[in-house]
Amino acid sequence: MYDLGDQFALDLSKAKAEPSCVFTGEKYRITVLTERLVRLEYSETGVFEDSPTELVMCRNFPKPEFKVTDKKTQLIIETKYFVLTYTKNAPFKGTNINKSAHLKVELLNTDKVWYYGHPEVRNYLAPVLQSTDSAEDDLRFNMKGLYSIDGFASIDDSNSKIFNARGNCFTRANPEIDIYLFMYFRDFTLCLKDYYLLTGYPALIPRFALGNWWSRNDTYNEEKLIDLVNNFELHKIPMSVIMLDKDWHIRVQEGDKHLKTGFTFNGELFHDPSSLVNLLHTKGIRIGLNVNPIEGFYPMDAYYDEALKYLQADERGVIPFNVYDSKTIDVYLKVFIHPLDNFGIDFFWIDWYNTDRVNELFFLKHYHFYDMMRDYKRRPMVYGYNAAVAAHRYPVLYAGKATVSWKTLKALPFFNGKATNIGVSWWSHDIGGYFYGTEDNELYERYIQLGTFSPILKLSADAGRFYKREPWRWDKKTYAIAQDYLQLRHRLIPYLYSEAYKYYKYGIPLIQPIYYRYPEIYDDDLYRNEYYFGSQLFICPITTKKELIMNRVIQKFYLPEGTWYDFVTGKKFPGGHKYVSFFKDEDYPVFAKAGAIIPMSNNSNLNDTTPPRNMEIHVFPGQSNSYKLYEDDGVSDLYLKGYYLLTLIDYNYLPNNYTVIIRPLEGKSGIISDKRNYKVRFRNTKKSSNVSVFIRDVKVDCTTSVEGSDFIVEVKDVPTTQQLTINCKGKDIEIDAIRIILEDIEGIISDLPIATKVKEQLYSLFVSDLPINKKRIIVRKMGSGRNGLETKYVQLFIKLLEYMSQL
Repeated sequence: MYDLGDQFALDLSKAKAEPSCVFTGEKYRITVLTERLVRLEYSETGVFEDSPTELVMCRNFPKPEFKVTDKKTQLIIETKYFVLTYTKNAPFKGTNINKSAHLKVELLNTDKVWYYGHPEVRNYLAPVLQSTDSAEDDLRFNMKGLYSIDGFASIDDSNSKIFNARGNCFTRANPEIDIYLFMYFRDFTLCLKDYYLLTGYPALIPRFALGNWWSRNDTYNEEKLIDLVNNFELHKIPMSVIMLDKDWHIRVQEGDKHLKTGFTFNGELFHDPSSLVNLLHTKGIRIGLNVNPIEGFYPMDAYYDEALKYLQADERGVIPFNVYDSKTIDVYLKVFIHPLDNFGIDFFWIDWYNTDRVNELFFLKHYHFYDMMRDYKRRPMVYGYNAAVAAHRYPVLYAGKATVSWKTLKALPFFNGKATNIGVSWWSHDIGGYFYGTEDNELYERYIQLGTFSPILKLSADAGRFYKREPWRWDKKTYAIAQDYLQLRHRLIPYLYSEAYKYYKYGIPLIQPIYYRYPEIYDDDLYRNEYYFGSQLFICPITTKKELIMNRVIQKFYLPEGTWYDFVTGKKFPGGHKYVSFFKDEDYPVFAKAGAIIPMSNNSNLNDTTPPRNMEIHVFPGQSNSYKLYEDDGVSDLYLKGYYLLTLIDYNYLPNNYTVIIRPLEGKSGIISDKRNYKVRFRNTKKSSNVSVFIRDVKVDCTTSVEGSDFIVEVKDVPTTQQLTINCKGKDIEIDAIRIILEDIEGIISDLPIATKVKEQLYSLFVSDLPINKKRIIVRKMGSGRNGLETKYVQLFIKLLEYMSQL
């Protein structure tokens, strides 16, 4: 077998289970991996597989607690989650009645029973490949996930290929039933942990991937790309990634069809690719290229003749591509991909879409990802469609081209939540929509806002001059809104990267839909799109059009238990309640939990995604909290060798005395700037009459200020290897800014083009103690007569009264 190289090597010992957890018979093997996870194998030949598979990388788990009753004809295994009963050597599929099946697994403390062939109809499913050649904007969920309200899920690994120690793939020599059964009851977080232990933990994506991406299916050349970058700079829009679509390379045409293959820069478009890439890098922008080898290698490619030394061409002169042939993979990577790497290309968009050949996509992504491991200076990342197996190992995923529409927008947060059902966080959508539909400024604004609080923010569209993804091509208001949110996205990178680290290290997904904690909400179309965005924020996405008369979106949302603060205004919302609020175009329902700590960049360098020298930390009142800020160089694998810094931010809260302590927890110096400027923004907080700041035990100077309802403490040149302590004292420091719906009503009335005296009458009516039905009668009367309110305003205020009655 052709040797691919050391970077593809796998540790086979990790794939072999702890012997004391394995129970083997003539035709069966059952392995207890954790208290919630069991492997079930049946083979007529009695031969079982211990190699890594496409899905499974590790089975060598620590021995869990379980009890075994090993009878002559029956095996019973019990953990604190399940009881497994099996008739030895019998086929797994017994009768159709689960109680009589040869193999059944009972979920303890429930009436749920899993058996071989169980339909698992209560599984919440997960996203799969999307259509790329139609205007259909219904995102499909027909792949089984791990999350089920039954509390169990199974994965059939029987047909997956296996790897040897050098990373070559094979078809299994001995067919068998090979199933992994997760019996987790309500502990889905622990189920995900088991899944990552089994399949491999998520990859830590490069830090730049958390910024703003740009991709358009357009024929760019050097001049157009530089103009694009300059325009983003001119309009103060940060950018971290440019992805070039198909037209960057020399194209092949067969008949009336342009093929996707091609690995040589088009010299008419790009005269000096290295210089262009270097220029982008100096501006803090990374570059990805669209590649697709499925159609083979053609003579127009610069390294075609070199490839012919190792591979044979067909009768057309085309070298076929076979992802299962190690020699082909080796030639593909070394002859066609590595020269592109030498230009400084940061990652590749593997544009392979074929539902009948998804398995090939998996291996192509796998080999690309592992090939990048040969260079410690470049952290592996690939971009492409979902290959349906262990997708979290090969970020970032692409959901597919979707229509420009409100329907698509509404589907996206639900999609992102569903992605967590298979353990995937890093999924990308075309922000703004890719094609068809109608360009609409309000829709564009809501796309940008959702993208800001999504795993990946990629502005993208098909070719065509009228797809407006550049913020400055819209009206001034829309441009300003897009600019604010795209700048906010880059400022949030310290928080996002710390949450990405938790996902990589502990398997805690960035996105967790609300229905994980409140299952009853799944069937409620009003609230099921809501989600936790990392550990500190909660998002209630706006996916509907505004009420034109009031010029606001009427948004119903539910906030989980606890106390929450509007991230922008700081208004307090007691949790465990449903609310109605009215959001202007520039507003978005983002909430921080009580005590939330949000580290943000405050650098002036527009595209900079590196650890900031100037950091702003938002701290919300209400309760004590701590947050671990993770930082490394963001692009290499040196973090695996200990070159990272974990900084603890402690917030000790008392209503009249609160302290923030920032100190290095673990890692090495030299990862970030030796000194850092801190701007700590205490939200909903009055000016403190007594502020003390210490670096280690030495008292230092600081500056304080008040901005709106925030109290700000700034400390300059703080050594990042030493402890910073900020203590604030005073009386009744916290501003008790409880959200009052009448404030929303006042704003709506204020903005309407009606007589000022009528506004006063309306507001007095709304704040009065009159019953809602009497208020309705008065509003209707205000619409009668020659000088009465216009019908549209009467209807508006009746609607507002209806919403007030629901509170």
